[in-house]
Amino acid sequence: MPLDRLIFFPDPNVPAPPPGVAERWIVTQDGIRLHAWYATPADPVATLVWSHGNGGNIAGRVEVLLALAAAGVAVLAYDYRGYGRSAGRPSEPGVYLDALAAYDSERSRGVPAERLVAFGESLGGAVSIWLATQRPCAGVAVVSSFTRLADVARVHYGPLAAMAGGRFDSLARLGDLHAPLLVAHGDRDEIVPYALGERLFAAAPEPKRFFRAVGAHHNDVFAAPGLIEAIVAFARAVTGAV
Repeated sequence: MPLDRLIFFPDPNVPAPPPGVAERWIVTQDGIRLHAWYATPADPVATLVWSHGNGGNIAGRVEVLLALAAAGVAVLAYDYRGYGRSAGRPSEPGVYLDALAAYDSERSRGVPAERLVAFGESLGGAVSIWLATQRPCAGVAVVSSFTRLADVARVHYGPLAAMAGGRFDSLARLGDLHAPLLVAHGDRDEIVPYALGERLFAAAPEPKRFFRAVGAHHNDVFAAPGLIEAIVAFARAVTGAV
């Protein structure tokens, strides 16, 4: 659809994975082959299934991937269809199928649901919340995410936001969310306003946690002091590793 070209901004260029990161290939229910990176410590306390934002690809956050693994959690970071080396073309229904495939690939490798955390950044937060309404998860952690896509579009495009319709509507799905939630947001985010992160958190059921990334913008949020530690602490808490 034409609007998809205004939502998804894939980068096809993915370098070889750094040392300590393994490549994986995952096939979706509709036959699309996805590329993924996997990093893990020797004895992970949890596994994060990472749904990235709407721009770039998995290579854009490799330093975060490595930091999380070094802190004790395994991370499966996959590229949506049409991103990086993944086949296909992105769409809202398509990226949901991609998330399911990534989750199911970990379950097929023997990782129990009570050790899996749906983890998403920006648009990937909406994907992660959707995933947790479809599959059992120990928890959901979202960074720089939003209430619904139309709310973000309204900030930048005014009346044209109506074009977004009901796409990526996390608010509508919170009633079906039955897993603990962590919402983290930069208080200087210029892409997804901090207020949208607050609204998402306020609408979510308990149990939930909020992390204010002080001084952080949209793209530098993971550099905020304490954010990586907060994600790991949440993963440890919801998987019973504390």
